[in-house]
Amino acid sequence: MKLEGRVALITGAGSGIGRAIALRFAEEGASVAVNDIVSEGASKAVDAMGAARERGFAVPADVSSSAEVRAMFARVAERFGGLDILVNNAGIAETAPDQTAELNRKAEARIGEMMAGGAIRTHWDVTQELSDEAWHRMIGVHLNGTFFCTREALKLMSARGRGAIINISSVAALHGIEIAPHYGAAKGGILSFTRSLAREVASRNIRVNAICPGWVETAMTGVLSPLLRAFATSQIPMRRWAQPDEIAETALFLASDDSSYFTGQWLSPNGGMFTG
Repeated sequence: MKLEGRVALITGAGSGIGRAIALRFAEEGASVAVNDIVSEGASKAVDAMGAARERGFAVPADVSSSAEVRAMFARVAERFGGLDILVNNAGIAETAPDQTAELNRKAEARIGEMMAGGAIRTHWDVTQELSDEAWHRMIGVHLNGTFFCTREALKLMSARGRGAIINISSVAALHGIEIAPHYGAAKGGILSFTRSLAREVASRNIRVNAICPGWVETAMTGVLSPLLRAFATSQIPMRRWAQPDEIAETALFLASDDSSYFTGQWLSPNGGMFTG
């Protein structure tokens, strides 16, 4: 029970990585506030905690809204009296369904051109066609959301004189992602924010670290075509994608006292696809 007696808030925990983290933290004794923009998803995650569900608390909110975030943290403080752990996990898919289909088409064409050994004639052209709305929404959920939640969490953690903040970045922040430059920019900003914040709040006994996952089996990545998935897998030395539970174990390490001397760091469970 590595988190017994501690209070955690995980954003975007109605599904995928966030849900796996919420369930793992509950297993380890934490009281867990489960956030998601979809209230049903948050409630189902709490129900899935089984015997630990009495320590779960569903708190729906859009993390890109500072007003909703403030209200969410007020509810958490009222319910649990404070906060020890924050996991900034909330995220969105990079593209709309029609754009995903076009990216899959281009990806398959590029793979064919690469295998043929000739020039690449199919160009991504993502940035030049990216709308203001898509850019701002991506930055708003990932980067602004991380900031809004962290700002409120620090007020509660400072009162307790301790805390652990875990920001979910991405391997895209480490080596870029050509099919989603706005996603890479948001995740890169999260990584830089992690480093700066860690230096700022160390004097308050608050640790701040990041996780940079590689490809993970979630609904968000399930939209990729079979050929693109196969190509992505071929770039991973372990020849498989991660399961959400594997990312949750990394989060547990960073949230617990096992990582008591870690701050300002990033850990990247990616199967060997990036080793820098």
